[in-house]
Amino acid sequence: MSELTPVRTDHAPAAIGPYSQAVVVDGWVFCSGQIPLDPDTGELVGGSVAEQTDRCLRNLAQVLEAAGSSLQHVVKTTVFLSDMHTFQEMNEVYARHFGDHRPARAAVQAAALPKFCDVEIECIARVAG
Repeated sequence: MSELTPVRTDHAPAAIGPYSQAVVVDGWVFCSGQIPLDPDTGELVGGSVAEQTDRCLRNLAQVLEAAGSSLQHVVKTTVFLSDMHTFQEMNEVYARHFGDHRPARAAVQAAALPKFCDVEIECIARVAG
């Protein structure tokens, strides 16, 4: 059986439960969902869905970097929204972060997200190299 290597970085919010920020196995990075927490303060980034999406993706980028990967190596994302009516606002920020890279994606509306934020994003990526 392959070894599971947990990933931890101080440049993204610490796990707020019994899980890892990400786990690497066999060249794959499985990232836990990131919500819009400021890694320095641990506080939720308020404001618009655009601001929350930006923070989520910056957090994910830091976790991926700690795992030896990047947003450009993401294969699949799942975006959870508190309100599907904010999809376009999220999508504009998402597109800026990924540029021409187009990973597979699902986007769903959730009844509630951790800390009652409006956006949570998780991903699966390949280790760079």
